[in-house]
Order: sequence, then C-alpha cells, then structure tokens
Amino acid sequence: MAKMKKSSTRIDMTAMCDVSFLLLTFFVLTSTAKTPEVHPVDLPASTKETKIPSDDILSITVGQENVFIGIAGREDRKDILTRMGNEYKIEFTEAEKNAFAGLENFGADIREMKSLLAKAPSDRMKEEFHKGIPYKDSLNNQLSSWVRLARESSWQRKESFLKVAIKGDANEQFGTIKEIIDILQKQRQNRFYLVTGLRSEDF
Repeated sequence: MAKMKKSSTRIDMTAMCDVSFLLLTFFVLTSTAKTPEVHPVDLPASTKETKIPSDDILSITVGQENVFIGIAGREDRKDILTRMGNEYKIEFTEAEKNAFAGLENFGADIREMKSLLAKAPSDRMKEEFHKGIPYKDSLNNQLSSWVRLARESSWQRKESFLKVAIKGDANEQFGTIKEIIDILQKQRQNRFYLVTGLRSEDF
C-alpha cells in the first residue's frame, strides 16, 4: 500500500508584517515624548480632560513650596532670558542664550543662571542645581518678573497672549498655590490652566 504524501503547510506572513509596521509607524508619529522635568510632581486627579496648548505657554510647577518654570519655544526662551538679564543687569552671551534655549524647564535663581549654563548639557537638568525660583520676597520676586517679561515677549514679538498653566503637586499646601495665583492676578492674568492627571475608573 502506497504511503500518503504529506502536504507542507506554509503561512504567508507578509500581510501581518505590513500591518505591524503600519501600527508601529502610527504610534511613533502620533505619540508625544514626555518632557524631562527638573522637579517631577504627582498631579492631583480629576475627571476633566482638556488638552493644553503647546505654543505660547508658560508652565509653573509647584512642589514642596518650590517653583519651577517651563517656557515653550526655543526663541521664546532666548528672548525672555535676554529681558531678564536686562532687568537684573546680567549680560548673557549668545552661547549662554543657546544653552538656555535647550532647557525645557528650570528652577534657578537668575543670579546663578550663568553658573548653571556653564555646566555640561547632561548636568544642567540635575535637580540639585534647581532649588526653585524666588517668589516669596517682595523685593526679589523673580517669578513675577519671569511671568511679566514672558507676557511682554509674547505680545511684542508675536501679538499673542501668553497662556499660563499651573502644575501643583497633589500634596502641596493650598497657601503656596494661592501665592502663585496672587502673583498672576496682580498682573491681571486671571485665566490659567490647572494641570491634573486623569482620574481612573476605579478611583
């Protein structure tokens, strides 16, 4: 009796590979890289989901009573640093302005900024060099100056109203957030975003 010849099975994976690469390309192109932060905070949760604009925005991060600033746009950062230098009688070189343009966020006293910018790029974002921007002393309220000059820069260069977002740690004291809001309202900046995390279903 003759043996039955086994038929070989072959699965064509070409279509599956194409779909996989298409999905991978989609997620790479549509995802947003998380911005490195000098002082990460745990955001309070909420159910409201509103996308914060990515242009012409200044973010104020508050954690452990310290304040940190993030400015969107490299050219915006350079211009605002120049204005801060003029106000505090500090002249920044073009190399220092370019170094500052690479800082996504910071929390250093303007008088220590030259020292920070002189460090290696890999060291500039280390938390130990960012002790927070002074805002409690009425004679040296640098947070107020950064906000005011950022608003002036945005309006004079682009005729655009600067938007402000506050990212407060979930465990931050209300008094600290209130101080930040008071600084904004003294400059008639009465509209701002409060950044929160999205509450999960089992909250």
